[in-house]
Amino acid sequence: MRQDTLVSLLGGKRGAIDATAPLVVFVLTWLLTGNSIAWAASASLLSAGVIAVVRLKQRRKPRAVVLGLLSVAVAALIVLYTGRAQDILLPRIVSNAASALVWAGFIVFRRPLLGLIVGGLLGQRTQWRLDPALLRAYSLASWVWVAMYALRVAILTPFWNSDSDDFAVIGGGLAQVVLSWPLLVLCLIASGWVIKAALPDGHPGLRHPVAPAGSPAPEQSVS
Repeated sequence: MRQDTLVSLLGGKRGAIDATAPLVVFVLTWLLTGNSIAWAASASLLSAGVIAVVRLKQRRKPRAVVLGLLSVAVAALIVLYTGRAQDILLPRIVSNAASALVWAGFIVFRRPLLGLIVGGLLGQRTQWRLDPALLRAYSLASWVWVAMYALRVAILTPFWNSDSDDFAVIGGGLAQVVLSWPLLVLCLIASGWVIKAALPDGHPGLRHPVAPAGSPAPEQSVS
């Protein structure tokens, strides 16, 4: 299981850049236009539109492109409505909080998302769930992803709550850049280490789930 394949499925470097670029454009335009929210929001939306056109020409998944453009449009509308430049961070805070809850919920219901993603990539469907060691390893590693999303919320929220526009917009923008691709790579490395450490000695690894004798057949995907 190559790490770059998993990163690509989870958004990858290109996805992180696409998500961060409109925010960087917002911050730079806001500074260059004397803190004009209208100009900053317009420039951010325009940059997202350009990125969407480029990605569609590159035959990227249309749904992902549309969702990315929609998220920027929502953020732009929010700051235009509230008149607070720091509200550009609000959709990111909400989406990361929701992601943390979703990942945690799947762990609680014994269907860790990391296992579903990797199992899908390896063509195992849910066969890995019949292996108690793999189920435990994927569950523990999925908590690393919960922590990543929670960390983003914990760091971005003080910027959003700040009464200082400069601190909120500039600091929040810089924090978002650091919390995107670099943190994603760190999270991937950490979760890989957790899986390796959690599997018992002698386990054949992710590609070879060990199902106890008499286990039921794996769940079939619904077409």
